[in-house]
This record gives sequence, C-alpha cells and structure tokens, in this order.
Amino acid sequence: MDEVDGRLERAILALLAARRPGATICPSDAARAVAPDGWRPLMDAARAAAGRLVAAGLVEVTQGGQVVDLATARGPVRIRRVGGRP
Repeated sequence: MDEVDGRLERAILALLAARRPGATICPSDAARAVAPDGWRPLMDAARAAAGRLVAAGLVEVTQGGQVVDLATARGPVRIRRVGGRP
C-alpha cells in the first residue's frame, strides 16, 4: 500500500463520516477528494481502497441498495458505513 492508497482510504472514511447514517458515496468521490484534477486514473485504486475497508469491517459495498461482493461486482457501486442501512 502506498501513500495514495492510504489517502483514498482516509477520504472514503471522512466522506462517509460527513454524511447521515445509511448514506453512500461513489468510489469516484474519494478519487476526486484525493486528486480533483486527475481523479479518473485513481478509480481502480479507489475501489481497491473500498475493498480493504470492507475486509477491515468498516464499510460495505452496494449495488441497487443491496450489499455485494466487490470482487465480483460489475459496474457502478456505492460505499456505506457498516450497519448504515436506513
């Protein structure tokens, strides 16, 4: 894990902390927070950061409001705090 990976993890947690329980963010929100003018190349790293936070039990990844396995999810996903269901 390098500095950018750590920054992405911290950005995910900070963005979620600033939202109401049950709210979600997109991995791109974290990428934009870390590199506002060059966020697109960070998308894979942002998803990987979300995966590490899932493994740590801090967040869950959803599609269509349902928790999914990030390793097998295809397409857009959302991230929310664990236990964050409305």
